Amino acid sequence: MDYAASELTPRERYKVLTSFILPRPIAWVTSIGPTGVVNAAPFSFFNAFCEDPPLCMFAANRKPDGQDKDTFLNIQRTGEFVVNLTDEPLARAMHESSGDFPPEIGEPDYLGLKLAPSTKVAVPRLADTPWAMECKLWKLIDVNDDRKLIMGEGLHFHIRDELWDDEAMRVHMDRYHPIGRMFADRYCRTDDRVVFPAAEGAKTK
Repeated sequence: MDYAASELTPRERYKVLTSFILPRPIAWVTSIGPTGVVNAAPFSFFNAFCEDPPLCMFAANRKPDGQDKDTFLNIQRTGEFVVNLTDEPLARAMHESSGDFPPEIGEPDYLGLKLAPSTKVAVPRLADTPWAMECKLWKLIDVNDDRKLIMGEGLHFHIRDELWDDEAMRVHMDRYHPIGRMFADRYCRTDDRVVFPAAEGAKTK
């Protein structure tokens, strides 16, 4: 089976991409609305792309009614946001925060999620997440006037203490249980892991 991307509808292309490019990490993005309401929304077209400077990017499409999402509007106005990562205990709340909440209702308040102040930005982070990165807007790319690619530069990291070995600068993988996005309402756990020995380069004769 093969397709020319140009011959598929956007929805069909979305289904092909999300059916095979998985599992995908989920950016649980917090931002602040014009009245001070804290918004939290998950985005799975997301990843980190650079460490110097630390850059991440996620895609925010428009709502079904054609209106821009609160997350994009908030970031466009303030230039700040926080990327929070979720784990198994928070997965249900993350999924429920993807619902269509009106701007005056903040998902953290509605779902009973605790907030904590950030260090470099005004946007608070989700206090109980395993990892969070405070970001300033680095670049905004308009795609076909119906989707925005939001690139953020990481300014400050927050890590749940028991997950991190600060001497080795490594995560304790036996304690970290992230959730990945599959497609539709499907997610996956990541505890079934494989370790390969270090790869050797090709040897010349």
